[in-house]
Amino acid sequence: MQKITHLAFANFLLFGLAFSCTQRGKAEFSVKSTPENCPFKQSMVFSGLEIGSKNKNYLDQKINADTWYPSWATDGNMYSPWTDGSVKGVTSNSAGKEATTGYATIIGDDPMNLTIINEALYKSDPNPYESRYPCGSLLYDGVWYYGTYCLYGGQVTKNNNISYNWPWMGPFVGFRYSTDLGKTWTQTQRTPTNPLFNERTQNGEPVKIGAPHFVDFGKNMQHSPDGKAYLVAHGSSNGINRRFGYDSWITGDEIYLIRVTPGIENMNDPSKYEFWNGMIWTRDFGQLKPIASWQDNMGCATMTYNAPLKRYLMCVTDGGTTGGFYNTYVLESSEITGPWKMVQYFKHFGEQAYFVNIPSKFISKDGKRFWLCYSANFASDWDGQKIQPLPAGSCYSLCLQEVKLY
Repeated sequence: MQKITHLAFANFLLFGLAFSCTQRGKAEFSVKSTPENCPFKQSMVFSGLEIGSKNKNYLDQKINADTWYPSWATDGNMYSPWTDGSVKGVTSNSAGKEATTGYATIIGDDPMNLTIINEALYKSDPNPYESRYPCGSLLYDGVWYYGTYCLYGGQVTKNNNISYNWPWMGPFVGFRYSTDLGKTWTQTQRTPTNPLFNERTQNGEPVKIGAPHFVDFGKNMQHSPDGKAYLVAHGSSNGINRRFGYDSWITGDEIYLIRVTPGIENMNDPSKYEFWNGMIWTRDFGQLKPIASWQDNMGCATMTYNAPLKRYLMCVTDGGTTGGFYNTYVLESSEITGPWKMVQYFKHFGEQAYFVNIPSKFISKDGKRFWLCYSANFASDWDGQKIQPLPAGSCYSLCLQEVKLY
């Protein structure tokens, strides 16, 4: 999300609006912080996640952008989207008719000492929506698939004296692709008015597959159970009498699962996809059912297969009212379809961390240690909520935090 500066936010508030009372949150990283209405029982396999002593952000490499979803390729490098900011002087802005999305190569085996190179931009029209952002990104067998989705409702808008950031999810458009590691691209034939899964929305209607993300199966998808690419997406199926912003880029009710055999001819063809209906896979999008549900407590979701432990780990961020403090939690399952159990609920992680994912490249040999990749604190003074960098190092950049399962 585009970083909201104190000045920009203050200018917005001057137009007949006012700050709410200043609030200070408290980041809580214990199992006890799990809300009482949580539908996920505590894992019987893991007691929780411990925040490690190591963390790193890449401000020192002039990385002032978010939306990092690394995909581990056969050459050993990771390839990632990014946007809404600058990477070594190259600036992307995913809002407006001239919307751009960035991409880059991440080199290195040590999360504390990575190098970001080949930063560049690609333009994609969001019309009739207001912005077009990166989501699912996969480098597989030399082809880079890069998905984008649309948002609307305003970068900063007010409802009942609460400020919202892009309160409504638009459609997932489709995948552009590159066969030369991002040097050149072929745009998807899909458009915001003709999106891949035909989920058109104009007035806050629910979207199921708005911002899908590829399940991380390791280097070149080496641990995929059947050679197929799987994607998870947060969304909602019920828009009746709902709160404002219930289904946005960072809020939702449900997590959905779809799959496809990766290939240039398949990625933008809806007939090539299968959808989990709660019992079996089906070609009928209308039968799509969630693999996890928690009304008004879900949001951006990513999944990684932890091969040493033979467990799937899913990171979910609940963005509240799309601004202010965010909560992130990690679920686990032995099956990609669930059922899911709680590993750790991080109240106010970041304290405003988002796009949280677990790069498979940095999972330890025993599977017990890995790193959370995220960005944080794009709006560090939101409606008077003073957002702090917790854990240390959390900021508007590419952030990595070591964690340990216990």
